[in-house]
Amino acid sequence: MIPFDFQLGTRIVFGPGTIERLGELATELGGRRVLVVSDPGVVAAGHTARGIASLEHSGLATSLFDQVHPNPTTDDVEACHARAKEFRPDLIVGLGGGSSMDCAKGLNFIYTNGGRMQDYWGVGKATRPMLPMIAVPTTAGTGSETQSFALISDAETHVKMACGDRKATCRIALLDPELTRTQPPHVTAVTGVDAIAHAVETFVTRPRSAMSIIFSREAWRLLARNFERVIEAPDDLGARSAMQLGASLAGLAIENSMLGAAHALANPLTARFSLVHGQAVALMLPHVVRYNASVCGKQYAELLECASLDRSPTKADDAGERLAERIESLRHRANLRGRLMEFEIPQSVLPELAEEASRQWTATFNPRPVAADSLLAMYEAAY
Repeated sequence: MIPFDFQLGTRIVFGPGTIERLGELATELGGRRVLVVSDPGVVAAGHTARGIASLEHSGLATSLFDQVHPNPTTDDVEACHARAKEFRPDLIVGLGGGSSMDCAKGLNFIYTNGGRMQDYWGVGKATRPMLPMIAVPTTAGTGSETQSFALISDAETHVKMACGDRKATCRIALLDPELTRTQPPHVTAVTGVDAIAHAVETFVTRPRSAMSIIFSREAWRLLARNFERVIEAPDDLGARSAMQLGASLAGLAIENSMLGAAHALANPLTARFSLVHGQAVALMLPHVVRYNASVCGKQYAELLECASLDRSPTKADDAGERLAERIESLRHRANLRGRLMEFEIPQSVLPELAEEASRQWTATFNPRPVAADSLLAMYEAAY
């Protein structure tokens, strides 16, 4: 059995209507002045107002920063920091999708430890304590609520920086599946496929452990069985609940096993051509599964069987192809594109993208070693 060092730093509060407990939970953490970090879409859906109402009902002072953009940049974090310096919070709430939660975590770094976001690129670079934070996800995708990493893009270079520190771990993840019902269909699709990718990649990465495998397997079971249902019946609260819990469990798996080549390939597509992250991952994941199949066939067969996606016995030597085809089927069902050429990406830039992908941190955790040439072959297969 693989040795591991496991610590669960986030309390998970799950269930329909739990947004009403936000004020109670913030009070338990000693909050008096709460900065809520959200985005315009979540504000328009009414979720931010419900969260603030719960906080204020508990007698807490609140301030709202609601200008988070998708794939938040250092500019978003600096703007949020300006609001925090005026308000002087003692607790932070990230209420929204992964972008809002990442921006809130990014703020926590520079508000408590000073400097710029770039100073925290890497792991464990914060030297001072950080404010307690509550994450309230309104999507079922990134799993940011159960991770200690903030993913922030440099506004000048567009490089996506993974800034991680155990002190940045959210004290509480408040999972209210009712909040995910208002997602537009495309958001449901791209966030859901992203969560599926997290489950698939974490199940086979080199740093995986006995604990992370438990989270990956259950995340995959919940997500793979319910993704098509939330596409077909967006109001199905049972399916929404399974997707949100599955996404959070996949986040726990990432925290303990990291990700692989699919995310390494996706990040340059987002940085250079503005592909939505979930779309980019959905496009590249089947090709990574096929590439990894020679060393991960047994694990891929287990994924197919534990989610009851293949009633016939799955042999290790063809599991990779069958799993890749299943992921492509889910992508098609979600109306996501399957070819790089559909985004008018010039084929001539693929070698540059492959070089960039080879320098991505997650590439180092892939179960089968990758380099620029193998990553280029996967881009070409996806073209």
